[in-house]
Formats: sequence, C-alpha cells, structure tokens
Amino acid sequence: MARTHLNDNAPNLLQTPPKIKSNKPKYTKFSQQELAGCKPVMTPTYVMATLMLVGAIFIPIGSISLHAAGGVVEIVKRYEDVCLIIASTLQNITLSTIAQKVNYIQDPTTPKNCTIALTIPHYMKQPVYVYYELQNFYQNHRRYVKSRDDAQLKGKFVTNSSLASCKPEDFLDNYPIVPCGLIAWSFFNDSYVFTLNNVSLPINKTSIAWQSDIKVKFGAQPSNFPNNNINSTNSSTNSWIGGGALNPGVALNHNEDFLVWMRAAALPNFRKLWGRIEQNLYDGDVITINILNVYNTYSFHGKKKIVLSTSSWIGGKNNFLGSAYLCIGCMCFLLAFSFFLMYRQWPRALGDTSYFSWHNSSQAKICLEHL
Repeated sequence: MARTHLNDNAPNLLQTPPKIKSNKPKYTKFSQQELAGCKPVMTPTYVMATLMLVGAIFIPIGSISLHAAGGVVEIVKRYEDVCLIIASTLQNITLSTIAQKVNYIQDPTTPKNCTIALTIPHYMKQPVYVYYELQNFYQNHRRYVKSRDDAQLKGKFVTNSSLASCKPEDFLDNYPIVPCGLIAWSFFNDSYVFTLNNVSLPINKTSIAWQSDIKVKFGAQPSNFPNNNINSTNSSTNSWIGGGALNPGVALNHNEDFLVWMRAAALPNFRKLWGRIEQNLYDGDVITINILNVYNTYSFHGKKKIVLSTSSWIGGKNNFLGSAYLCIGCMCFLLAFSFFLMYRQWPRALGDTSYFSWHNSSQAKICLEHL
C-alpha cells in the first residue's frame, strides 16, 4: 500500500478560520427591545378607577397641607411710608415728591429712626422668624445676577481682567473692590431693635445663612468697599454708596446677613431671613420695633416690610400647594363621574383583547410572517 507523505509547509485544512471583525452588537433582549413590558388597555373602567385613585390620594394631601399652612401665624407691616410720615412730622420737612424722598434717604446727616408697634393676634410658638420683605426689586435681572466674582468671594487671588463681570463696581481709585459687583454694593442695611412689653427682646442672628455659603463659598476679607465711605464729605464718593457697609476686619463668611443677601431672589417681591425670636409670643403682646430706615427704595417705587412668622412641617404660610392638590383631586373625581355618566348613557362595545399579539403566540407568529 502506498503511503502518502504530507508536506510540512502545506496549509492545515483543519485549522479554525480567523474571526471576522463585526460591528454587530451582541444580541440581548435589552438591545433588541424584547424585554417584558406593561401594556395596559385603557378601558373606561380602568380610566375611571385611575382617576378615582388619584383623587382619593390628592384630596387628603391637599386638606392636610392647607390645615398646616392655616396654623402658621404671620404678621406683616409695611414701614417705608410710615417712616417718611414720622420723619416729615418730627423734622418739619416736606417729603411728597420722589426727589425729596431720595434726597432725604441719601443724606447721611438726617436722622432716619422711626418706631412702629405690632400687636400679636394669636399665640406664636417659638422660633418666630423675622424677615424683611422688598417689593419691586428685580434681583433676577441678568446683569445684576452676573455682577459678582465667585473666586474673589472665596478669598482666592483674581486678576484685574477677571473682574469684568462686576462692572461698574469693579475698581475704586484704581484698586479692586472686595467684594465687587452690584449685588454686594446694594447690600440691604436697614436694622431693627425689638422690645416686648417694654422689655428688650433678643434676636438670634446665627445660622440664618446656608452652611455651604459659610463653609465653602465665602471667605474673602472686605477691602476698598465703596459703601464704607458713607461718612465721607466727598460728594462724588457718596454718590457711589448703594447699601450697607462691610467691616474690613470681619471675613465675609462671618457676616451672615451679607450671605443671605448674596443669594439673589427669583422674583421681584421676596423675603429674606433677618433673625429668630427664640421665645413664645402670646395673644395681646405688644412688640415695639425701632427701625433705622436707611435703605433706598424710593428711587424705584419699592416697598419695605417687616414680617414675623411661625412655621409648620410644610414651611411658612403658603396655601398654593394645598389648593393645587385639592383642585387636581376634585377635577379627577369630576372627570371620573363624567366618564361614568357618559359610559352609562352611551355605552360602546369594546374589542376582544385576547386577539392582541402579546396575548396569543400563534397570532404573533402570523404577524411576523407577513412582515
């Protein structure tokens, strides 16, 4: 028998052919969209049941929210007009036009103290929050919101060119302003002294700012701040005064009133926390507030208010959330009842859902064969 000798250099016919690279994704039910899914059939019964369920959930939530908001006691007193009346009477000056009001508020030599009294209408459980409220003040203006330098506020070194967003409050006498920008320049600086039944009432002004602002976002030391020149006799310097002064020896993160102000409000009417009264106030108590009315709102027809408010688990006095839940819940019940009457009055025969492809495997195969 002849013996066949294989050449060692001959190709191996039994060798596995090399794999061809392919961009085809790996087959999975997820990639092919074959995962099990919920495919509800919205019959009238299911629709009415869903609406009834939503109404049954929303109405109790709305009622509880309204009850909680109704338990909040709030006292609001507008004072910028009252202080003008008191000043014009005591100082025998006329403050009827906008120009006269602006000249009065910008004159550092004119006394601006006024006193108002508030009577507590209901028991107010501590803590009682003290807010100041401004109206017609557009902190949400794009240029105003951008007028700050976050790196400078942290205390980091910044170049002169990086302060461009702070204009026109970026430099004073060729030196950078710290903190720069319109938000810092317009710092609210009205102050209040409280007495309760002719006894001094202490106000806790700690922990009124966000901890992230205190620990992370602020840390710079004020310097060359234009509002600190309020007692200057230079008229050109006084014209640049916008609001409150900043102590050069106190870092920004230790001035919580300033940190609260630097969080720009989204609406032209807003409140900002000023402090807390940490004792109970009772029905009939009289709180006297001595106000230093120095913040200028007269030039833009703004209003200033002092607010005393308690809180609940849902926050301050705001009926919107509870009313919204109640309205939506009642609408769901009304729609469910309307659908029920329509279904009873004009019934319609429904199709047999057993013929759906996901209920019948043989029907699914027939559908696939026709594709």
